[in-house]
Amino acid sequence: MFDFITDEHKMIQEAARDFAQNKIAPIAEHHDETGDFPIDTVRQMGGLGFMGIETPEEYGGAGMDTMAYVLALTEVCKADASHGTIMSVNNSLYCNGIYNFGTEEQKQQFLVPVTSGKAIGAYSLTEPMSGSDAGTMVSRAVRKGDKYVINGTKSWVTSAPFADHIVLFTMTQPEKKHNGVTAFLINTNEPGFKLGKTEPKLGIRASATSEIIFDNYECSVDRRLGEEGEGFKIAMTVLDAGRIGIASQALGIAEAAFEASVAYAQEREAFGSKIGQFQMIQQKLADMKCRVDASRLLIYQAALAKAEAKKNGGRYTLESSMAKLYASETAMWVTTQAIQVHGGMGYSKELPLERYFRDAKITEIYEGTSEVQRMVISRQLTGLR
Repeated sequence: MFDFITDEHKMIQEAARDFAQNKIAPIAEHHDETGDFPIDTVRQMGGLGFMGIETPEEYGGAGMDTMAYVLALTEVCKADASHGTIMSVNNSLYCNGIYNFGTEEQKQQFLVPVTSGKAIGAYSLTEPMSGSDAGTMVSRAVRKGDKYVINGTKSWVTSAPFADHIVLFTMTQPEKKHNGVTAFLINTNEPGFKLGKTEPKLGIRASATSEIIFDNYECSVDRRLGEEGEGFKIAMTVLDAGRIGIASQALGIAEAAFEASVAYAQEREAFGSKIGQFQMIQQKLADMKCRVDASRLLIYQAALAKAEAKKNGGRYTLESSMAKLYASETAMWVTTQAIQVHGGMGYSKELPLERYFRDAKITEIYEGTSEVQRMVISRQLTGLR
């Protein structure tokens, strides 16, 4: 049906599906309940090449394309969105940024260990009082000779408690606002770096999220990613790729909820009939199917647009924002309807429906809220700011 999905794509999709259903799905409920970071399966994902799918083989990655990443990530998220979050950040926000903007030395030091899963990467843009408006961040990096001294607190850093390296965005020239942001590569085992509070989250609970605190942390100039003032451009470019990942995560969650609903409608009986014979249940299933497949097509479009942009040096902001917006809102809608189809069992922790519901909500928030996505899409269409 889709001639752009090759046999190689299907192979990684099948490998991801097999691993997700056999290794991740059986432990998903436990890790959601305890909040324990699934370090063992994350390491195994690295060994299978899932933690650096688009990174070239010379840097330890799988050397595949965005379509392969989308297909594999969707399968992982169908089993557990927490594993998918860790995988997405590692691929889209960490590896992608260093590969595209890092020096050869930086790639060898900070990329190679992470693509293999031997080390874990994270991405830090948000602060306690600075989210979508990165120009208001208050953390600072002050250059002193051949080092930068970094101070401040960053928040909502996915994988931070287990991260070995972090791509950090902080202010070097605050008077320039967005144009004063600079990116740095951080080793988390060095003096001046420490973890802050761990976030108690509604969903994706096994994906460890915490504040990070810099107290006179010294970062050498050769670990600056790009030039001074290029941080916001790097962050936004990386987020274009990241939004395709979040859209794929949302699709995986929605697919899992939809498939569970179809199976339940075929089995559950009420008033002497299968509930799938009731018109209102049929309507829900039909609408779920349409939204899930529409999300998939928008994600495929974004993946193809990214491939095209790689050839011509263009951007794919519009396509990635559309995919992220629609797929995330689909995940929230489908999981809500799935609970309704399952009735009381959908509300019970005996089934994973309530976990899908809780996990879906974050896809409408992180890497750009639905409100921000609508703003981005509109600006892309009109050229107005």
